[in-house]
Order: sequence, then C-alpha cells, then structure tokens
Amino acid sequence: MSANVRFHVRPGGALRGRLRVPGDKSISHRSIMLGALAEGVTEVSGFLEGEDSLATLRAFRQMGVEIDGPTEGRVTIRGVGLRGLRPPAGPLDLGNSGTSMRLMAGLMAGQGFGCTLIGDASLSGRPMRRVTDPLASMGAHIEATERGTAPLRIHPVPGLTGIRYEMPVASAQVKSSLLLAGLYAQGETCVTEPAPTRDHTERMLAGFGYAVRREGNRACVRGGGRLTGCAIDVPADISSAAFFLVGASIAPGSDLVLEHVGLNPTRTGVLAILRQMGADIVVTNERDVGGEPVGDLRVRAAPLRGIRIPEDQVPLAIDEFPALFVAAACAEGETLLTGAEELRVKESDRIQVMADGLATLGVAARPTPDGIVISGGAIGGGRIASHGDHRIAMSFAIAALRAGAAIAIDDCANVDTSFPGFAVLAAGAGLDIRVEG
Repeated sequence: MSANVRFHVRPGGALRGRLRVPGDKSISHRSIMLGALAEGVTEVSGFLEGEDSLATLRAFRQMGVEIDGPTEGRVTIRGVGLRGLRPPAGPLDLGNSGTSMRLMAGLMAGQGFGCTLIGDASLSGRPMRRVTDPLASMGAHIEATERGTAPLRIHPVPGLTGIRYEMPVASAQVKSSLLLAGLYAQGETCVTEPAPTRDHTERMLAGFGYAVRREGNRACVRGGGRLTGCAIDVPADISSAAFFLVGASIAPGSDLVLEHVGLNPTRTGVLAILRQMGADIVVTNERDVGGEPVGDLRVRAAPLRGIRIPEDQVPLAIDEFPALFVAAACAEGETLLTGAEELRVKESDRIQVMADGLATLGVAARPTPDGIVISGGAIGGGRIASHGDHRIAMSFAIAALRAGAAIAIDDCANVDTSFPGFAVLAAGAGLDIRVEG
C-alpha cells in the first residue's frame, strides 16, 4: 500500500454485534520461527496475515524452509530441524517488525553462517543494543551501526555459550532473543526479568517438546535439544481487541462481543487497567487452546474515571497504551502513567505522538519522560499525524466515537502490519470510517 493512506472518521456511533479480530501477532511470528526449526510438519490456523508476520515467513523461505500458505489463516511449515537452515542469497528484509528483528538476531547468532537483517526506515531507527550486547556475551558476532541500529550483520562463530542474564528493562523481545540463541548454546541460558512480560516463547517451546525451566521470574533453556512439529491454533490478538474494548467502553449504547481472544496472563494488563477505570468487561467461554488461555469478551459502554495506572501493569499492557490513552481522554478526571519509557522507542515515540494528537483534538495531555498525564474531557475533531504507526492510527480512529467533529488520520498504510482489514471490521461494528488512497 502507498504511504498516503488516510482514515476519515465521522463522529459518534456505537459498537455492536460479535466479531473476531485477527490472530495474535506475537504467536504468529513464533509459530513460523519454531515450526521452521522443528523436525516434521507444523500446521498453523488463525495465522495473522499482516505485513509483520509475513516478513518473518518470507525470511524463513529465503533460508530454504518450505511453507505453504497463508490461506485463510492456515499455514503449513515443513521444518528443517535446528541445524537445517540454509544461508540466504541476500539480506533478510524484516520490514517494520521489531519482533522479527530482535528474535531473529538471537536465532541467527548460532547458525554457523552469516546473514544481514534489514528493515524499513522506522525499524532502522529502533534500538538493537539491548539484544546485541547480551548476545555478544554469549559469543555472538553482530555488527550494527554506530547508533546500535539495523542493519545487523551477523557473522558465523564457532559456537555460543549459555549465560545467566538479568534484564535491566522488562522486554519479551530481549528475553525471547536470548532463549532462542540458547537453543544453540553450550550449557544453560537463563534470563531473569525485573517484571513479568509475555511468555509465548516459553509456552511455545514447551509445546514443541523443548524443555524450558521456569522459576519465578527466570526462564532457562539448555542447548542441544530438538523441536517436534505440532498443531498451533493462534488466538485473536488482545492488542487488536484493545481498540474495540476501548471503543465499546467509551461509545454510549455499545454492546460488543469479541470472540476467541488470547488471555495469556502476561498480556491482560489492558483488561485490568480498563476495569480499574470502570469498564464493563465480562469474560465468557474460557478455554485452553494449545497451551494458551482463550475466551470471549463482552464489553458494554460504561462511564470511565481517571486513575493512576499501576506500574506492575505496564509491561502487561505495553502495546495497548495508545488505545488506553483514548480511554483516559474520555474518562472523568486525571489519568497518570509512569514507568513506561519503553513507549518512546516503539514504531514511533508513542508518548509524544499521542500527546500531540490528543492536543490537536483539544484534550489536555502532558508528556513526561516515562509516561503521560491526561485530563479527560470533550474530544474535538481535527487532522492527526500517525507517523506511520499502526497503533496510533487505529487509536485515533476509535476516538471519533466520542468526538464532536470528524477526525482525519494521515499515514495509515502500516495498519496492515498488525491488523489487515481493520477499517472493514470496525465499519461493520458501527464506526463511520472511510479509507482514502
């Protein structure tokens, strides 16, 4: 899609009915990576056909893995085993996907052949030392730019050695990168995190038959095991559901059911925060699908109040904050977020970009180094710069449900990285949205 895709959203409306948002992005990435390294066939259903996950899929095809699909969310991966990848003919282009680049850095560090990881302008500005430094202490040889950004040139090394690493900042991507490198390392690799982060890698490694030792906030793997192909049913992405959870909470008359949503406890911060603000969200039909808890979420409109967001919930809702900022703008009183400096190094500086956008709509929003203070009130209309950040674009589209005038959002092409078909699904539920370009 061209970069000048624009959303035009008319004010008002309510969200009603039942819908299933696309598959979880984190699990979709990992299903390709581990399926490729497994022995035997892995069948995936519910795969997210967004640009980010497709970038991961293409990278493994470049390294000789046979992958059929995706066709209506179904993917068949014929695994080559942990040592079966072949050197790619050229650089692996990971587009806009930070997850792909950070996880692949760990996975490729122990392959015994060289490769280069590249990405688009946004990804090439994101910090990579957080993974390359600990990987270097395992014996990896990875060259980055002077600023510690992509392209990452990974050179072959004789072998990696397991380490015990205490992460300075909670990050599922760093943890996963080191655990994946640990599959190729001599001895045991242990990662300790300062706060819980999403644990899809640990759950999925176990699902592929690879032993993972978990003690409290530490996860460990031993090198030299093997992965066995399996079936994976990817639940709907709670990060994509978040836009509709917020939209139905703030739009009077809304009553919406979101089906088959992943409820991994390391991802449900958005539910805890919205409920603390007074949201009416009920979980039904809870079940376990391939080691991941899943359920249906019914959300009805409710008056929200501003809160101080608990810092222990921040890593559990890190991707959902753009949507939560819209909830805060519609809440009575003040919402205070601290401990979220990670938001400044996402696809955009999400603290500053959201603060600027909310200010455009007449909402008092004051950014701080590690968070934001938002005073709820009336939302006006205006033109928003999304800075090519998919979550910013979708958040401001949802804000129109409570706006006094139309909202136009520029640079929305990247919505397809995580949520292909967002505008169509949102329109079907009751959002008055039009896509241009």
